[in-house]
Amino acid sequence: TLTRLCDEQGLELILTTGGTGLSPRDITPEATLSVAERLVPGLAEAIRRAGEIHTPYAALSRGVCVIRRGCLIINLPGSPQAVKEGWEVIAPLLEHALAKLKGDAGDCAREV
Repeated sequence: TLTRLCDEQGLELILTTGGTGLSPRDITPEATLSVAERLVPGLAEAIRRAGEIHTPYAALSRGVCVIRRGCLIINLPGSPQAVKEGWEVIAPLLEHALAKLKGDAGDCAREV
């Protein structure tokens, strides 16, 4: 599904929720990594850091963020509260990130 959405439908952004924990059924990171061309580890780290403010269990999230064919794929945790917290982290970064994926050569040093 991720391959089809990136390659055939040309999406610029895909957000997944859930499947990032430690249980045997949690395979979202593996599925995402299987289609990845490049990793964006800083986003996943920022999501976990923000979650750890609210619960130490956030450190158990294995979510990843990757790029495939100009599409940014971000794994968010499964709980509605964790999704909200993760969204608050990534939302201010998305415009800049998506512009860079499209080839924007502007300065990256400006503040958000």
